[in-house]
Amino acid sequence: MAAVAALSLSACGGGGDDSKDSDKIAGADNGASTSASPSPKASDDGVDRPEIRLPKDVKNIFEGRKTGDAKKDAVLADNERRIESVDEAITGEAKGYPALKFYSAGDALLSAAKYVEGYRKDGKSFVGTTRYFNRQVTFLKGGAAAVTYCMDDTQTYPKDRKTGKVDRSSGDAPATAKDYIFYNTRLEKNDSGVWQTTRVFSEKAAKECA
Repeated sequence: MAAVAALSLSACGGGGDDSKDSDKIAGADNGASTSASPSPKASDDGVDRPEIRLPKDVKNIFEGRKTGDAKKDAVLADNERRIESVDEAITGEAKGYPALKFYSAGDALLSAAKYVEGYRKDGKSFVGTTRYFNRQVTFLKGGAAAVTYCMDDTQTYPKDRKTGKVDRSSGDAPATAKDYIFYNTRLEKNDSGVWQTTRVFSEKAAKECA
């Protein structure tokens, strides 16, 4: 995806993935009204992190932030930041998307760039609240970590970037299994101490989210 890659490179919900029929709905205002991200603060671990700013009408709810294990909590925190960096790239006007490149690498960065560009090309964004639940961390051989989680985007709606019009027609339909997406991600800790997402796989209507 040359256009976004050229921006120096992260979608609602951890997008940019090797997906099995995955397609997060688009939508946000043109970044005119933004607020600081509710992600874990940059000063929590001393790492110099780029600020993530989302429009005021875009919100993420992350369940299970504290596991009782400091290392797992650090992985989950960077998983949250990565998700919000994708959302920022779709819904905001960040110059060059520094957070996206900060929290994504390898295949995850390339697929996220393509994912974001799809929204931009279509002139779309999104508004609303996305919930992330059933979040689990597993440490792998070699020092990497796997984070699995479910995404509920039934309260998000497509938005036209040019006109600002929000399509809320989907809110009238009852939620089905296909409205929940299961993510399986791989994270690797870089030399700066950041857990970067390097691979993302997603599946709709997975049993893990039932």
